[in-house]
Amino acid sequence: MSETDIDLLPDPAHLRRSFDAAAESYDEAAVLQREVGRRLIERFELVRLAPARVLDVGAGTGATTLDLMKRYRKAGFTALDVSPRMLARARRRATFWRRPRCVAGDAQALPFADNSFDLVFSNMTLQWCGDLDEAFGEMQRVLRPEGLLMFSTLGPDTLRELREAWSEADGYSHVNAFMDMHDVGDALGRKGFSDPVMDVEHFTLTYERVRELMSDLKAIGAHNVTGGRARGLTGRRRLKAMEGAYERHRGKDGRLPATYEVVYGHAWGTGLLPRRDGTGLLISRPDSAAGGRPA
Repeated sequence: MSETDIDLLPDPAHLRRSFDAAAESYDEAAVLQREVGRRLIERFELVRLAPARVLDVGAGTGATTLDLMKRYRKAGFTALDVSPRMLARARRRATFWRRPRCVAGDAQALPFADNSFDLVFSNMTLQWCGDLDEAFGEMQRVLRPEGLLMFSTLGPDTLRELREAWSEADGYSHVNAFMDMHDVGDALGRKGFSDPVMDVEHFTLTYERVRELMSDLKAIGAHNVTGGRARGLTGRRRLKAMEGAYERHRGKDGRLPATYEVVYGHAWGTGLLPRRDGTGLLISRPDSAAGGRPA
């Protein structure tokens, strides 16, 4: 991996601080995240699944977790997030009778035993993983054989207008890099998932001014967290140059667009745990595995 590639990866420490700082403002600004979460949950209409244990990776403040809990009322839920402050919000919004177990942790090093869950769910989180193979490997490990992974993430067209405008202003990384749908699907295959299904959807949010977009990104903790970002404050001159470049995207409605490419995917666990020598160890399916397949 080149030095440039490393600069485009999320900085884990900065990522945690960013989401901690955004915990109180997240719910008001996370309009797209809630909508994508709703659409992701609707996709369970296409599968036959009765999970006993569910893991929500990147649960944030728990809004989508609670929506999923309404669908699977008999399941036990665990909500994992890198941000303790986000999880504190999730605990406060849960009811006394219906409360997920909240665990602070990293998607690339899940603090759970092998074969622990029938369903692993992740909404708009995997784009923050520096090593997607590692994250999928962990999800495969904690899934029971024939358990389901259902997720959404961001594709490379996301915030392309902002990326292009900053590229004209200076040479620093200001926008996080996101993986192509086909690369995400390839990573699923490398980690032994079966029957992967992938598709993509584009959303456009509009703003009067670029700074409103940047304010929203900060409010959800999604502003630039790459290793190659500029340290310190961005100079007024460069900010003005970026705003001027962004003006070229202003639409006929007088608004500035912000594109989001959302990648959806699901795949089935196999119990095939990848090993360092490139082979795998096939774990026999336990009798208690819930399993499921397309309805």
